[in-house]
Amino acid sequence: MLNTIINTEENFSRNLLNSIMIVSVLLLVSLLPYPTLPSSVNVGIVNGTEARPHSRPYMVSIQRNNKHICGGFLVSEQFVMTAAHCFKLGEKLTVVVGAHDHNHGSSRMDVKFYHIHPGYESKSLLNDIMLLQLNVKVKTDNKINWISIPKKDKDIKAKAKCSVAGWGKKTTNGTASAKLMEVDVTIIDKKACQKYWGKTYSTSRMVCAGGPGGFCQGDSGGPLVCNKVAVGVVSFNQPNNCDSPTLPNVYTKISKFLPWINCIFGGVKQELD
Repeated sequence: MLNTIINTEENFSRNLLNSIMIVSVLLLVSLLPYPTLPSSVNVGIVNGTEARPHSRPYMVSIQRNNKHICGGFLVSEQFVMTAAHCFKLGEKLTVVVGAHDHNHGSSRMDVKFYHIHPGYESKSLLNDIMLLQLNVKVKTDNKINWISIPKKDKDIKAKAKCSVAGWGKKTTNGTASAKLMEVDVTIIDKKACQKYWGKTYSTSRMVCAGGPGGFCQGDSGGPLVCNKVAVGVVSFNQPNNCDSPTLPNVYTKISKFLPWINCIFGGVKQELD
């Protein structure tokens, strides 16, 4: 009888302790901030690998005072696509094409015109897209060539396997990579993206992707590539957390801007004619 009473008291104490621990954990979770953080425009490739040299001949390094600030990609013989937030009024940018290590063995080109989308909003990063018109046409070879973009506006299917590349930081507090890095990512459903980001996220003008890897500071303006087609432009991510973000990375959805892109291309073609 005495043993039964002792065992009962021990079980009661153990259950009471477990209950207190569960309540404590739940209380701690409830006190954590809800992850609706403001976006960060200072976005390197995290958990990626070095790309095979010149396997992405469309990639360019956008530089200010001969220092890399953003990625970009050739979409024609005279145009580079990048993020609008990579440019500040009054500054002069140059474009390095044909690079694997952007510090060596590549060609630097001047920008003739900066075509920033007229609807670009610097605070929300809505319409975060820009075309850089190069001063001269590129001469294509095995190191320099452009990439295709979508021909019509359509959604990218959730769970699609894509990739992103750049010369940015490999960790939140790390250093930028001189050599091109790349990583695979997975497209996330647009409604889920909006749930994560709230009003910051536009389901028609943005696309998001996640995975064990992604982009970081210095990768802005690079392409999100699915089936050898550039479908997005690196735009923003969770602030100060490239390594283990709780929010997916966000890209500008290229296909939504085709009328504007084709208008720019058409205007330049008329000038040449």
